[in-house]
Amino acid sequence: MITCKKVLLLLSCLPPIFSLAAEPSAFGAGDLTNSNPYGLTSNEKVLLETKKNLHKVSVKSNNQENELDSLRERIDGLQSIIESLSRKAHNNKINLKKQNELNNLKLENTGEYEKRLSEVVTANTQSIEKQKIVMQDMSLLIDTINKEYVSKNEFNRLVNDVNAFKVLVAKELKSSSKKVNNSSISKKSSATLYNEAAALYKKKYYTNAIRNYEVLIKRKYKPAYAHYMIGEMNYKRKNYATAISYFKKSSSLYSKASYMPNLMLHTAVSMEKTGDTGHANTFFKAIVSKYPNSAEAKDARVFLQQ
Repeated sequence: MITCKKVLLLLSCLPPIFSLAAEPSAFGAGDLTNSNPYGLTSNEKVLLETKKNLHKVSVKSNNQENELDSLRERIDGLQSIIESLSRKAHNNKINLKKQNELNNLKLENTGEYEKRLSEVVTANTQSIEKQKIVMQDMSLLIDTINKEYVSKNEFNRLVNDVNAFKVLVAKELKSSSKKVNNSSISKKSSATLYNEAAALYKKKYYTNAIRNYEVLIKRKYKPAYAHYMIGEMNYKRKNYATAISYFKKSSSLYSKASYMPNLMLHTAVSMEKTGDTGHANTFFKAIVSKYPNSAEAKDARVFLQQ
């Protein structure tokens, strides 16, 4: 095969011929660039023939290169197809292996499934037998109920009688309890009631503690403190409106008591809880102003910052 390099080598061996062609004869004779040259010398004719052959070789070489490029492209395409087929074959091999494993597992589980099915059938059979026994017992019970049946009206009358008896007993017990309590309280001194109320308050027996403090209020024994304590217990029970009324009465009876900071703080919180924010803030500010170093003042500042 004649390549471009061989052609160039051939041309390099012919310098005399090109030098002759470089000097065309007059009026175009010997012009090798003309499509139909004439008046050519023997050397020019050889050169023209060589030129034509070179052109043919160049065209043939270009065609061969194009064919090679086309073949390369086809080979690349075939290689891609082969690689794709190889991947598919590998995947199919893996899938086939998994399917075989799954089939083997299903075959192994068939015996276990039959065993479980047999166990379920046995359990259902036993359950049906038990239900038959229960149905027989229920049938006997229904027969007994029918024999000892009490009508609806008779039953209602019996219930009403029982309820009436309960109400009567409850009234009697309550009445006797009040008499005993009032009798026992009336015999106790105010100091004793005061100490008992404090003990009941510590145990959070607020109902009995309030009862003692109310008696002390009637006896006018430390009424300011008694009102304060009843207010505290209502505050803890979240009866804020009631707490405010007792706190107010306590402060009106003795405004210089040691518990006044706490009374004012709980009064302010109760006001805020009942929606009276304006008066609550006034109380918070009063606590900060009057008792600036107290723990209640510290809490009041927190409320004011909210």
